[in-house]
Amino acid sequence: MFNRLKVTPEAIEAIKNFSAPQGELVFGKVMVPVMIVSDFDNGEWGPLEMIPYGPISLDPTTKVLHYGQEIFEGMKGYRTGGKGPFLFRPEQNFNRFNFSARRMGMPEVPEDLFMEAVKGITSYCADFIPKRSGESLYIRPFMFATEEHLGIKPAGKMKFMVIASPSGAYISADYVKVKIEKQYTRACPGGTGNAKTGGNYAGSLLAAVEANKAGFHQTLWLDGLHKKYIEELSGMNFFAFVDNKLYTPKLNDSILDGITRNSIIQLAKDLGKTVVEEVMEIDWLLQKINDGACTEAFMCGTAAIVVPIAEFGDLSGNKWVLPNNNGPVAFSIKETLLGLQEGRLEDKYGWVVPVETVH
Repeated sequence: MFNRLKVTPEAIEAIKNFSAPQGELVFGKVMVPVMIVSDFDNGEWGPLEMIPYGPISLDPTTKVLHYGQEIFEGMKGYRTGGKGPFLFRPEQNFNRFNFSARRMGMPEVPEDLFMEAVKGITSYCADFIPKRSGESLYIRPFMFATEEHLGIKPAGKMKFMVIASPSGAYISADYVKVKIEKQYTRACPGGTGNAKTGGNYAGSLLAAVEANKAGFHQTLWLDGLHKKYIEELSGMNFFAFVDNKLYTPKLNDSILDGITRNSIIQLAKDLGKTVVEEVMEIDWLLQKINDGACTEAFMCGTAAIVVPIAEFGDLSGNKWVLPNNNGPVAFSIKETLLGLQEGRLEDKYGWVVPVETVH
């Protein structure tokens, strides 16, 4: 089944001794008992191994600790209603992973190595995948620089890893309140905003702290140059239903090309919605909310799926309240997307990839 993946006896023993979590699952809290590892050195990728989950030992001069040369992905394994396990569009995660690698001056990961890693952890940990709708095995492939040297240059040594967590919803609330971020900047043209690298998220955390203190759940980022064009939320893409059309910001090099975003665009069109991808001014959106022309807005991503937005606001006390906290457009898109991912709806797109289990 797996040509490249070597599973150590210690990993098999760890799986046998692991008990699947029971009850309500917190996102990303409980990890499966194994992880998959491959090292890059001298221009080549080494063996791909499944080993017991555990700490990583790093020299204090390891480049990732000083210069942040690292990338990651987020994807899910599903096993609902006795079906599966399934992965959802894993080739898109593979393509984006290597796009991020190129942007961060890192070697690309071969397709067979990436796919065997994510399928391997899904297959061997199939018994730990939650079976309730809305829950999944969250899978985190990531890569970081391991060269031990303080000089500022791209590292020649890397570590590729995959870990996984039986998880519930990333956001448990039915809807969120969003702060319009007017002070800080997440990304600028020519930067790393469209790469999935940790620095983008680290730079958003202070704004998140201030938003939470002011009673908001999420931050809506505007463009870094003019602070007038909507880009994305911290880790999620943005949609608004305006004048019976579904709007989303046109991609640029400071917006992450979301796999959930792309899937929603296709699903919305097939549900009979007109989808508009264009540059969106924040003042235009807020005026549309005031006029009643914008009836829904929501954010989306692999972890969150689809979460409606109830209210926008800023630190000056201004509020723009949407009439539909859980509107019909967001609901129909979420139900269709989740139905496909969990194997409850016919997959006419070829997005769902079955994974053979190891017994």
